[in-house]
Amino acid sequence: MTAHHCDLHLHSALSPCADDDNTPNNLVGMASLNGLDVIALTDHNSCRNCRAAMRAGERMGVIVVPGMELTTAEEIHVVCLFPTADAAEAFGLFVEERMMKIPNRPEIFGRQRLMDEDDRETGELPWLLSAASEIGFEEVPAAVRTYGGVCMPAHVDRHANGVLAILGDLRADMGYVLGEVSRNAAKADYAARFPFLKFFQDSDAHFLWDVAEAGPDNLLTGEIASAAEAVALIGQK
Repeated sequence: MTAHHCDLHLHSALSPCADDDNTPNNLVGMASLNGLDVIALTDHNSCRNCRAAMRAGERMGVIVVPGMELTTAEEIHVVCLFPTADAAEAFGLFVEERMMKIPNRPEIFGRQRLMDEDDRETGELPWLLSAASEIGFEEVPAAVRTYGGVCMPAHVDRHANGVLAILGDLRADMGYVLGEVSRNAAKADYAARFPFLKFFQDSDAHFLWDVAEAGPDNLLTGEIASAAEAVALIGQK
C-alpha cells in the first residue's frame, strides 16, 4: 500500500487571520517543498478559494481536498472535507445562509481575499468569516454527509475553539468518527481516551512556514489519485 504525507488543515488569505502570502499557489508550492502529497484547504466558514487551490495542485502534483473550518453555534471549530469542489461550494452556500452577516473590518480582523488559480485577487468577502454560524456541533456530521463529506472536531487539545474546552467531553453519540489534534499534541493519548475516533495531526497553518513537513505522524496509507479518493480513505475507520 502506498503511504501519502498529508496536512488536512490549511488556511488561505481568505481567512481573516491568515497571512496574505497564503495564496493558493504558495500553499501548494510549500506543501510540495515539504514533501506533502495531500493537503486540504479549510478556510473559516468558506470554501470559495478551494477550486483555485485544487487547480494549483493539479499543476504541481499535490492533491488538494476542498474543505472548510466551520465555526459552530457553540464556537467549536470543525474541519469539514469534501470529495469535489462542487460539493464543497454547495456546503459553503449552506453555511453562508446560516451565518450572521457581520461586516468585516479588515484593519482589525484582516482581509478576506478571494483568488483565482493564478493568485490574482478577484474580490473580498464583506462579512466576517470568523463569526459563529447557527449550526450546532451535533448537527454537523449529518449535514456534511449530505454533501458527501467527512468531518472532525478541530484541534481538540486546544482551549481556543476546541470541543473539550467548550463542552467538556466528546461522546460517540455526537456522531463523529474522526478527530484532530494540533501538531505538538500527544495524538496517542487522545486516541486512547477516545477510541471511537480516528485521529489526524495537522498544522492549522495560517502562515506558510506553519505548513507541515512529511513525517511519521501525518501518513495516509492507501491508493489516492483524487480528492474523492482521499476523502474516502480519510473516512475509513
